[in-house]
Amino acid sequence: MKAMIFAAGLGTRLKPITDTLPKALVPVAGKPLLEHVVLKLKQAGFDEIIINIHHFGEQVIDFVRSQKSFGIRIEFSDEREKLLDTGGGIKKAAAFFDDGQPFLVHNVDILSDIDLGQLYEAHLHAQSLATLVVSERNTSRYLLFDSGGDLRGWINRLSGEIKSPDPYFQVAGHRPLAFAGIHVLSPEIFRYMKSFPDKFSIIDFYLSLCNKEKITAFIPPRFRLMDVGKLDSLQQAERFFD
Repeated sequence: MKAMIFAAGLGTRLKPITDTLPKALVPVAGKPLLEHVVLKLKQAGFDEIIINIHHFGEQVIDFVRSQKSFGIRIEFSDEREKLLDTGGGIKKAAAFFDDGQPFLVHNVDILSDIDLGQLYEAHLHAQSLATLVVSERNTSRYLLFDSGGDLRGWINRLSGEIKSPDPYFQVAGHRPLAFAGIHVLSPEIFRYMKSFPDKFSIIDFYLSLCNKEKITAFIPPRFRLMDVGKLDSLQQAERFFD
């Protein structure tokens, strides 16, 4: 099975650590974030991984090579000249996903005990264009799902901004859930991405299609998840593995 790890971010919320180190190599419990994610994917059966790189990208390459690619196939999608955002990053890596099978995308700064194999099977069963791991955690931005678990819109509760392809969309009656940075995508997405620019958000991409394609929620039962994107979360992340 194939997967992609988003590791191209600037890591600005982790400064000053990321002044000399890419976010992917920030250590947690004695291992870089990237290693935690790679090993979790490998344990779930993903044996071909592509990692996008930008900030101190050569450090990421050197680290993976020093670990002999963890005994699996690992390639890199080089965004050092230009960051392509989440959607553009997936589009650039399209040639890697040449087997016609769904693939998993995982943010490098997300730690969880989610069963990724179960997520992949849920995606196959739902026959969706994409299956998104979501939860009821507190945040300012939420994806909005209907009673059947299908994506219908997005809201920023701080600004009041709402996005939906439906001009008559009403927030009421939809369930607000926070995206966890883990999703499984069917290869048909690349057909739609042809009309998108080199740089675009995967969330905006999903929102543009959710009125004609099935994009579903996956809410893991009793799970732990941590976004290790800020300095104050690093200490908490150390306790994640206790």
